[in-house]
Amino acid sequence: MDDDNTFISHLAELRARLIRALLVLFLGFLPCAFFARELYSFLAFPLLEKLPQGGQMIATEVVTPFFIPMKVALMVAFLITLPHTLYQVWAFVAPGLYSHEKRLFLPLVFISSLLFFTGMAFAYFAVLPLVFEFIVYFAPEGVAVMTDISEYLNFILSMFLAFGITFEVPVFVLILIRTGLVSIEKMRSIRRFVLVGAFIIGAIFTPPDVMSQILLAIPLYLLYELGILLAALLMKQPTRESVPSAMQHQRDNTGKNE
Repeated sequence: MDDDNTFISHLAELRARLIRALLVLFLGFLPCAFFARELYSFLAFPLLEKLPQGGQMIATEVVTPFFIPMKVALMVAFLITLPHTLYQVWAFVAPGLYSHEKRLFLPLVFISSLLFFTGMAFAYFAVLPLVFEFIVYFAPEGVAVMTDISEYLNFILSMFLAFGITFEVPVFVLILIRTGLVSIEKMRSIRRFVLVGAFIIGAIFTPPDVMSQILLAIPLYLLYELGILLAALLMKQPTRESVPSAMQHQRDNTGKNE
């Protein structure tokens, strides 16, 4: 009976946390919806800037001009309210964590969110302008580049997701090493395979141009190295603390022998 009550209380807690997160998301969506057209124009700027004189985007479905800006507004609202959503997740799982897990979990949540946003910003400001310039430049003569706004949004979201996940690599590496699943020596020994895999991933998840593949592969590999470096620094901290205790233990044994 106690187990049933505990399970029901956990479900009630989860329901309350979800309602709070969705309510804040809705409140964040309202002002974003008011500026939905401006938000989509900002999102479309990297392509519109590279289009020839008079170039524009098109909508091939009747309701697309309304729903696509609303989707952008919802995405922006989700990003704005993400800290609150993560706090609700933290508040739900924190009671079941050990103290050392709490110390590790919260910084990882903050760092992973920051890295994901950094990946999105890198894609928007650095990668997309180069990609669209490449596409427009190689368009055959007489072909007007007029992208459907729905297809454009899907493409942008896929790029944001690819680069956002790529920038999470240091967190993944750190978790693997800290949990003991993979050693630092093993991570270092597979560097050359990671480098090759980074370019393969860049070829799969980016448009078929060399520049965008390099812009995904190089950060992915460098972030992999950053994860190894951070893990090595964190692993050294207990070692430094253990030196005095080991010396004290040796002194105690010496005293006993005397």
